[in-house]
Amino acid sequence: MFALRDSAATASPPVPDAATSTGLKRSISLPLLVLYGLGTTIGAGIYALTGAVAEQAGMAAPTSFLVAAGLAGLTGLGFAELAGRYPKAAGEAVFVDVAFGVRPLTMAVGVGVLASGLVSAATISVAFAGYVGDLVSTPEAVLTVGLLVVLGVIAAVGVRESVATAGVITAIELVGLVLVVWVARDAWSAAPARIGELAGFSGATVAGVAGGAFLAFFAFHGFEDMDSVAEETVNASVTMPRAIIATLIITTFVYVVVATTAVLTVPPADLASSDAPLSLIFERAGGRSEILSAIAGIAMVNGVLVQLVMAPRIVYGLTRLGLLPAAAGAVSARTGTPVRATVAAVAAVAALALTLELTSLARMASGITMAVFVAVNVSLIVIKRRQGPARSFSVPAWMPWLGTAASIALLVMELGTGIE
Repeated sequence: MFALRDSAATASPPVPDAATSTGLKRSISLPLLVLYGLGTTIGAGIYALTGAVAEQAGMAAPTSFLVAAGLAGLTGLGFAELAGRYPKAAGEAVFVDVAFGVRPLTMAVGVGVLASGLVSAATISVAFAGYVGDLVSTPEAVLTVGLLVVLGVIAAVGVRESVATAGVITAIELVGLVLVVWVARDAWSAAPARIGELAGFSGATVAGVAGGAFLAFFAFHGFEDMDSVAEETVNASVTMPRAIIATLIITTFVYVVVATTAVLTVPPADLASSDAPLSLIFERAGGRSEILSAIAGIAMVNGVLVQLVMAPRIVYGLTRLGLLPAAAGAVSARTGTPVRATVAAVAAVAALALTLELTSLARMASGITMAVFVAVNVSLIVIKRRQGPARSFSVPAWMPWLGTAASIALLVMELGTGIE
C-alpha cells in the first residue's frame, strides 16, 4: 500500500524558483524535525481540549481521538508524499502550483497559510499574556510584545536554534502529560472492566463519538506546518515523509493514553465543566495543579515560536515562486534565515494581537486551514494521475480522494459551528 524508500530522488519535475543569492541552510536532522513536528501539533490545546471531547463522547473520548487520528492521517499522509516530492518552503503553495499552474490560486493558498499562522500566533500570544498577567503585575500589552520580541530573535538567529528551542519546550510539554498519566496510573486498573465504554460500544452514541472526533481533529493541526522547514532539512525528500508519519503516530499514542487516563480518573461531566481538565486530573490524583498550569503556559510559548519560524519561510517560498519580491524573503548570509520576513512576521502578529478581536479571526484561521487541506488533497490527486507514484514515499491513489471528502466535511462542520 505504502512505499517508503531511502532514495532521495523523486519522479517529479523541479519546481520553478526565482533566483536568490543566499539560500536556506540545511541543518535539521530527522530527530530534530520530529521534535519540531510534535511541537507544532502537541500544544496547549490538549491541556484544555480533553474536557470538550469528553463532553461530547463521554467515556468514549479515547475512541474519538482515534477517529480524529484517522481523519488527520488521510491528509497527513498526503502531506508526507507531497513534502517528499517537493521539499520546498511554502509547500502548500508549491503543491497547488505544480498541480494547477494557476498563479492567483497559488498565491491565495500561500497567503491563506500565512494568514492562518499569523492569526494563530496572535491568538496564542494574547492567551499567554492573559495567563501570565494573572501572575505578575505587568500590562498584557507589554507581555505580548516582550514575548514576540524574544521569540522573534530566536527565530532570526538560526533555524537549528529555533527548532532546538521548540524541541526543548516540546519535551517539557510531554513531561507534563507523562506526569498526568503517572500520577493517575492507579485509575488504569479499571480499564479492563470498562473497555466497552472506552471503545464506544456501550454508554455512548455514534453522534457523541463523531462530535468528539470533530473537536479532537483540531488537536492534530500542526503537521501541515512541518513542510515550511523542508529546505533546511537534511535529505528532505526522505526525512520529511518519515518525520510527518512519526509525528502523527506519536501524537495519536499520546492523545489516546491521556484521554483514557482522563476519563478513568475524573467523570466526563467534571472534565467538561473544567477550564483546565488535565490540571483537575492531576489535582484529584494527588498532584499540584500549579505544575500543569505552568507547563500549559510554556506550551503556549511553543505555539507562537513555531508560527514565527513557519511564517517567514512561507514568504521565502512565495518569493522563490516569483509571487513576491525577492527582497521580502531575502536570507541573511550570517544567520541563514529570512531575517527581514521574520521581523515583518513579529510586527504583524503584534499588530493583530494588540488591535483586533481575535475570536472570530481564530475561527476564520481554522476554516482557512481546512480549505487548504482540500486544496492539497485535490492537488495530490492531480499530481498522482499525471506523474504516477512518488519514489520516496507514496500513498494509495484512493487516499487523497478520502482526504478530500473528509476535509470538505470538516470544513462544512467548521463553518457551521464556529469551533476554534
